Amino acid sequence: MSNPRIGTFLIACSALLWAFSLATTVEYDANAIIINGERRIIISGAIHYPRSTSQMWPDIIKKAKDGGGLDAIETYDAEVDLQQDGKYYVPAWSVSILQDCKKEVFNTAKKLSSMTPPLGKMQLHVTTTGHGLHAYVNGQYIGAQWGKYDNVGFVYEKPIALNQGTNVISLLSGTIGHANYGAFFDLKDTGIVGGPVKLIGSDSNNIIDLSTSTWSYKVGLNGEAKRFYDPKFPNGVQWNTNNVPTGRPMTWYKSTFKTPEGTDSLVLDLEGLGKGHAWVNGQSIGRYWPIMVADENGCSDTCDYRGNYGPERCVSGCGEPSQRFYHVPRSFLNNDTNTLILFEEMGGNPSNVSVQTITVGSICATADYGNTLEVNCQGGKTISEIQFASYGDPQGKCGSFQKGEWESRDSTTVVERACIGKDSCSIDVTSSTFGIRRGGTNGQLAVQLLCDGSNPEDGRGTKGSWVVLHFSLSISTP
Repeated sequence: MSNPRIGTFLIACSALLWAFSLATTVEYDANAIIINGERRIIISGAIHYPRSTSQMWPDIIKKAKDGGGLDAIETYDAEVDLQQDGKYYVPAWSVSILQDCKKEVFNTAKKLSSMTPPLGKMQLHVTTTGHGLHAYVNGQYIGAQWGKYDNVGFVYEKPIALNQGTNVISLLSGTIGHANYGAFFDLKDTGIVGGPVKLIGSDSNNIIDLSTSTWSYKVGLNGEAKRFYDPKFPNGVQWNTNNVPTGRPMTWYKSTFKTPEGTDSLVLDLEGLGKGHAWVNGQSIGRYWPIMVADENGCSDTCDYRGNYGPERCVSGCGEPSQRFYHVPRSFLNNDTNTLILFEEMGGNPSNVSVQTITVGSICATADYGNTLEVNCQGGKTISEIQFASYGDPQGKCGSFQKGEWESRDSTTVVERACIGKDSCSIDVTSSTFGIRRGGTNGQLAVQLLCDGSNPEDGRGTKGSWVVLHFSLSISTP
């Protein structure tokens, strides 16, 4: 079994000096390395590194080349120090070629997929099992596609223009979770998984199958590896405040905001963004996807659960994202200024992003027999919960109400029917209102209600103070 961390370092500089000292082009396909158009057979050997030190390598490599006739030596994923001939980093599963033993002219791991197809326009065809795919050709972003809930796999097709000579295709595959049910769910494939990946010309017979080509890969994003999201990490990134773009995928945005006063809960309103990840002061707030909205059809102003239940009953939120507001724990915040970092994957508009405080409050009221109890929530909020309700002889005060020696057993039911879901309500405090047929004329009604529901007119979450953020950005890069 081959070692997954071994690369190959080409050392036959004297034997192949005529080839490498004059080399101008180095390519490879599934069968051979091609130097100046000539296919070369490379004979490789290995060093038992635990039994040798780096100081011994130059002599061992020279003997392997001169006496053993080897063209290449296997190395681990590490930096190779050839002393006077320089230091070279050789990634795992790769081949490096040195010209004159001094200049690296080729490394397979530094080319994702290289080929020299016929010049002109072709169709890039990628088959993937899901869930998302971004494609680049010669470093230029050409587009993305996502699977659907009921069919996560798809075929990505895009017309592309190729350059004369070598072209590089890069495919970024992403998942949105993994299967967690069904037979052998742990063995289900996700991603490109062999494709096929093809180039299809205008003539349907002109097809280049890249599936068997040598592809290299890496896991994760460059920006995450360099910790762009952490304002305290010395990553060296230069943020540009001029002409902040919108609608551009694979872009990092940065902004700052002051910590709001008080202890009210904080949320990020990510309206206008596409899909990505958010951090506050280097702490992950989570991934967001507000551009993915529910079907616009199926909602109704009325709701009736009677009869057989089905998923089409009482549907709400049609045409809206599943989540737009993201909680920011106050423990993540600094005393003064905070840094918000966004990685926008699909291409959104950060100009509408805001930080908002959510005020959750209770209101209390009492009314004696024969009077009318009236309550009203401020700021367009609605009554969402009856925390206490008693008609009888309630004791205590707001925040610590308790039942007295007697009360109507219908107290909570009456108040719920009158107040839940409304921004204000009123109740006539009489014995008949609370189902008491005899007596009860000396009763009192005490209530404590929670006002934290949304404004029924605008369908948005309740907000207190808010601030729109002004963003800067870094170089657009994954």
